[in-house]
Amino acid sequence: MTAPLLLLIDIQRDYFPGGRMPLVGPDAAADAAAQLLAAQRSHGGAVVHVRHESPSGFLEAGTPGAEIDPRVAPAGDEIVVVKHAPNAFVETELDDLLRARGVTELVVAGMMTSMCVDATVRAASDLGYSVTVAADACAAPDLSFADTEVPGASVHAAFLAALGSAYARVVPVADLI
Repeated sequence: MTAPLLLLIDIQRDYFPGGRMPLVGPDAAADAAAQLLAAQRSHGGAVVHVRHESPSGFLEAGTPGAEIDPRVAPAGDEIVVVKHAPNAFVETELDDLLRARGVTELVVAGMMTSMCVDATVRAASDLGYSVTVAADACAAPDLSFADTEVPGASVHAAFLAALGSAYARVVPVADLI
């Protein structure tokens, strides 16, 4: 059994102020993810970065918005997996890469709690991985349904609560460092 691998999902510029889909609290989440990344690197732990690419203008390949935030940019031989769906396991080499390295445990951080983090964590659990979500190293958008406006902080909390009920352990970065 190997140490947990840090999986950083879609911490890309389009999710920050000035981007095409700014989330609620992306800078705080990226700062927390950067702390987690620094700790993982200092212990020689494995890291995989996931970058979403879309042809739609949002997270479009080759645009500044698709770039990984500099606070968590890949370094050295860290792997970058490019995906085109919310779930980082769909039509990517992610599962094969993890299994080839004997990875059984993941620590997940990233954007968006309510979409790509959620889809990837659920899939990872279904594939048999033990998953921990770094709660404060993720961010979500404000959403609406019918006549109900749901603030991003509530979206974030609801999705973390759901993930924590069956799919993952959900803890703050301070508990992981």
